[in-house]
Amino acid sequence: MKIFARLSWLYATIIIFSALTMMIATYYLLPRPYSRKISSWFIRFSIFYTIKIQGKEDPEAQMFLVNHQSDLDIGIMETITKKDLTWVAKKSLFDIPFFGLALRLPEDIAVERESKTSLVKLLRDAKNRLDKKRIITMFPEGTRSTSEKMLPFKNGAKVIADKYKLRVQPIVLMQTSKYYNIKNFYYKPGQITVLFMDSFIADKSDEHWLENLRVNMQKEYDNELANNPSRR
Repeated sequence: MKIFARLSWLYATIIIFSALTMMIATYYLLPRPYSRKISSWFIRFSIFYTIKIQGKEDPEAQMFLVNHQSDLDIGIMETITKKDLTWVAKKSLFDIPFFGLALRLPEDIAVERESKTSLVKLLRDAKNRLDKKRIITMFPEGTRSTSEKMLPFKNGAKVIADKYKLRVQPIVLMQTSKYYNIKNFYYKPGQITVLFMDSFIADKSDEHWLENLRVNMQKEYDNELANNPSRR
């Protein structure tokens, strides 16, 4: 079984790498965001995972906040919405050969943590993308968490949302690390559940809304597991 899982992981990884290559090669040939959407659908069809959506996407949302467990998460998000997403990611990822190009070409936003200068640039870049009607999309944990517990949320999402009084929609991805885990060299096909939570307008007078949001997203995650024992 371990050998099969490793071979499945290798197949899935080759597909993901091929999709990134496709996105880069077609970026200037297709209007944005089609190169990224098409490559994400290529991954979804080629590695045989399906998606079950609960709740509804808010057509007026300006920011998506999503929990993060797996390298599948970006592709999942790109296939469940027609909106032009602009991803916010740590600057070091933009410096990785090849992968960084896949972030720079579609004008995703780089953030350098613990840097006041970077904060100013982050806000300026966010405003630029919002003016282009793109949706700011962030993993507020800042990195992958492969456990069932979400990590503390970084403050960058709150800074952007508060500054521009954004309409924020939280989205919970269920157990994506159980389908693709790059650290454990593991992949299996299956159905991934996506939970669209109610959107809200960011209120900077509420100092704890981001922290409270993490609690509420965790509750949604836990409730979904409790109501579906087969997921455990």
